[in-house]
Amino acid sequence: MVKLFPPTAHTEFLDLVCGGASVLQASRRVGAVHATGGNWWTQSGLMMTVNIGAVGGLADPAPSAAGPGRALDLDERGMIQMGVGLGLSYRTIGELIGRDKSVIWREVKRHTSADGKYYASVAHAKAHQDRRRPKPLKLVEEEGLCRLIGVWMDDGWSPKLISSMLAYYFGDDQTMQVSHETIYQALYVQTRGNLRADLAEKLSLKRKKRVPHTSDRHKNSPYGEAFKISQRPPEVQDRAVPGHWEGDLIIGTDGTAIGTLVERSSRFTILLHLPGDHTAETVAAAMIREMASLPDHLRRSITWDRGTELADYAKIQTALETTLYFCDPHSPWQRGTNENTNRLLRFWFEKGTDLSVHTPEDLRRVAAKLNRRPRPTLNLETPANRLNQLLQAA
Repeated sequence: MVKLFPPTAHTEFLDLVCGGASVLQASRRVGAVHATGGNWWTQSGLMMTVNIGAVGGLADPAPSAAGPGRALDLDERGMIQMGVGLGLSYRTIGELIGRDKSVIWREVKRHTSADGKYYASVAHAKAHQDRRRPKPLKLVEEEGLCRLIGVWMDDGWSPKLISSMLAYYFGDDQTMQVSHETIYQALYVQTRGNLRADLAEKLSLKRKKRVPHTSDRHKNSPYGEAFKISQRPPEVQDRAVPGHWEGDLIIGTDGTAIGTLVERSSRFTILLHLPGDHTAETVAAAMIREMASLPDHLRRSITWDRGTELADYAKIQTALETTLYFCDPHSPWQRGTNENTNRLLRFWFEKGTDLSVHTPEDLRRVAAKLNRRPRPTLNLETPANRLNQLLQAA
């Protein structure tokens, strides 16, 4: 016969364990057998060490006092548990405890247990243990996981792909899941755990050590004092005001390149001839040469990627009396108009070809063809006609 427990027994049991009681002690307190308590603890989804027995309890329990203002404390998590139980929205719960709704959403999503419920004491203990430093290297003990990672890396799989496939294949087994950052850490630190020492050579870049993702990596960047894309005026985003451009390079073989500039409002395209190289000096000279003839109101701003080819941006700003804004690192989508135009230009400038064979006359001919092409985004008008209207208005 299956024993029925009060609805509060499960929650009381978890509160007792997270408060320092052992699984056995907590089970007896709520009138459950040890096996039932063990099942409840497993369902909570925690990967924390618990001292099973008559004494002991949760390893490294969270302090009972309220945490720092930035982190949720136990009282706040208790309010979240009550609010979720009552079916309140994340916005309402956030207003009750003075937190943004996104904080509540992340907290519930991160700490909901396997039975689909949120327990304040469990979430608080888990959050405390997640903040511990230094964290133990997961790949020290999991030999089976290390062997599988080695097999996939032998086939050329990246740590990011391996992490995704582990989550896909072992969705219910946390011991067989690991982040790509943990794999990189195991590859590049002196103590690799059970990963083979030669696996770092399987990475696509074959670096001897990891490039740090810190501010030190960019401390010598020429764009330290430059304007960020987040500082652009709102008129740039809605395309209502002409004269805002996006730019980038199309890269070919042997370091050859062509510069591209696209006006956001009209989609009018200018191509920059870069003979021999695409250094900062060459790109700046080409941009100044091609854009100097434009009227002032059509040179309001230029948005570019963070490539070193625009390190002379201050010289460009002064010569053209414009403002240059730079995208966030690795965010080409922030120049969507330019990216779409570059895809169209690949019809004439194919990938893997020598772009230095194209003369300035070739570039002007291609740009003219593209600017005479009707665009659905312009109600089938052409960029040339749209820009001509802007020039006549001036």
